[in-house]
Amino acid sequence: MCPEPDHQQQEGYAAEPAARHAAPPAPEHVDWEALRAKAIDIMGRAYAPYSNFPVGVAGIVDDGRVVAGCNVENAAYGVGLCAECGMVSELHATGGGRLVAVSCVGGDGQPLMPCGRCRQLLWENGGPECLLLTPEGVLPMREVLPQAFGPDNLTAAAHPA
Repeated sequence: MCPEPDHQQQEGYAAEPAARHAAPPAPEHVDWEALRAKAIDIMGRAYAPYSNFPVGVAGIVDDGRVVAGCNVENAAYGVGLCAECGMVSELHATGGGRLVAVSCVGGDGQPLMPCGRCRQLLWENGGPECLLLTPEGVLPMREVLPQAFGPDNLTAAAHPA
């Protein structure tokens, strides 16, 4: 398990503290059950009165922090916030960094595939090697979102060769 910046232990990551922007942990070095338990816990705080589909997500950051989020719906349906939006907001609000492993769950506590918008969020904030616990097992984002569009595409367009 990795310490937070204040050296308190957090569940979800069984390796030594990661250096900022280090390679992601191997799937077997992630405590997926603890990460899923954090996602289930935060899912219990979701505000989903319209869909009755609560979602929770938890992710490990490259410095060992664990960030989490839940979905928050709105009567104007299209402006609801996915759980991953809350997690990424916490990521940046608590110091930034890169996501290295993520677990997303639905109301039954089982792994849930993020929607397309949220896959893009995970790509932008974790990159191609970020690990995602899916209904079919642990996959890197490069397999979840092949041929993804990201910041490199914008840089290439702004500075053509």
